[in-house]
Amino acid sequence: MTEIHNPAPPPEQPALTAPPRRAPAGQRQPAVWLAGLALLAVLPLAWQVWQGHERIEATRQELARRLADGDAQRREAAAGARQNREALDALQAKVGALEARLAEMQGQQLALETMYQELSRVRDDRLLAEVEQAVNIAAQQLQLAGNAEAALIALSGAEARLAKSAQPQFLPLRKLIARDIERLKAAPEADVPGIALRLDAILNAVPNLPLAFEQRPAAATKPKPARQPPADPPSGTPALPEAPTWQNMLGAWLGELWGELRQLVRIERIDRPDPGLLAPREIFFLRENLRLRLLSARLALLARDGRSFLGDLQQADAWLERYFDTRAPAVAEARQSLKSLARLDVTREPGDLNETLSALRNFKLVRDRGPTR
Repeated sequence: MTEIHNPAPPPEQPALTAPPRRAPAGQRQPAVWLAGLALLAVLPLAWQVWQGHERIEATRQELARRLADGDAQRREAAAGARQNREALDALQAKVGALEARLAEMQGQQLALETMYQELSRVRDDRLLAEVEQAVNIAAQQLQLAGNAEAALIALSGAEARLAKSAQPQFLPLRKLIARDIERLKAAPEADVPGIALRLDAILNAVPNLPLAFEQRPAAATKPKPARQPPADPPSGTPALPEAPTWQNMLGAWLGELWGELRQLVRIERIDRPDPGLLAPREIFFLRENLRLRLLSARLALLARDGRSFLGDLQQADAWLERYFDTRAPAVAEARQSLKSLARLDVTREPGDLNETLSALRNFKLVRDRGPTR
C-alpha cells in the first residue's frame, strides 16, 4: 500500500541581516495594517491548505481502504478461482468418466445391434430354408406323385410363414407363391391318389385270382320228383301207410343209375379259345408279369404318361381275359376296374414351381453376397 506524505515546509533560515530599526509610531501603523491584511489573506489560504490536507488524508484513507478491500476481494477471487478450478477438475473427471461410460455403452449398443442383426439374419435364413423346403416338397408332389392337394398344403404353409414374418423384402416371394397357389386351385386334375389306390387293390388281388384251366364245371342240380298228394281215404276209414311196390323201387333205381351215367360225361359250350395250360413255374411268372404291368401303369400315372398308362392297362386286361377265369367274381371285378381306369384321362401336365425355386435361390444368393442392413 502506497502512502502519501505531505512535504514539510523548509525550516526558516535565520536572518543574517541586522535587526531593523524601529520606525516611528506614525510610520509603524500602516505596516501593522499591511501585516494584518496579509494575515487575513493568508488565513483563507491556510484554511484551504488544511482542507486540502484533510481531503488528501481522507482520499488516502479511502484509497487504502479500497486497496484493502480489493486485496481481500482478490484473495477471495483467488480462493473462488481455486475452488472453481478444483470443481472444474472434478467436473472434467466426471465428464471423462461419463465419456468412458458413453463409449462403453456405445460399444455395447453396437455389439447388441450386431447381435440383433446376426439373430435377424439367422432367423431370416431359417425362414428362407423352411420356405424353400416347403416349395421343394410341393414340386416333388407335383412332379412325382401328381398330388396337387399336398402341393397346395405345402405352398399355403410357406406363404403363411412369410406372411407371419411381415418383412417387406419377402413380398416378391409371397407374390410368386400366391400365384402358384391360385394356378393349382384353378387347374383341373385327375384323382391320382384314388387311381393309385384302385391299382393297388388289383395288385393285391392278383395272387388269389383263379386261372382259366383250373375252373371246374358247374355241378348239375338233380330235379326233384314231383310228389303226388295221397288220395284222401273215405270218410270214417283210418289212413294206412302205402306199401312200396316193385315198380316204384325199379324206377328209383333206374333214376339213380341214369344220374350216375350223366356225371361221367358233361358237354359245355365255350365261347372263347381254349385256355392255355401253364406249368406251376409259368403260373408264378404270369402273376408276376401281371403285377409288373400294373406297377408300370402306376408309374405311368405318376409321370402323367397317358399312352403308357393305357397300354399297360389293356395288356393286363388281355392277360386276365386269356389266362384267368372270367366267370370268377374277383376276376370280373378286376377287369371292370381296369376298363373304367382305361377311360380316364391322366395326360394333364402338372404345374411346375421352377420360377419360384429360382427366385428363392437368387434371393438367398443376394443375401449371402451383400447382407441387408
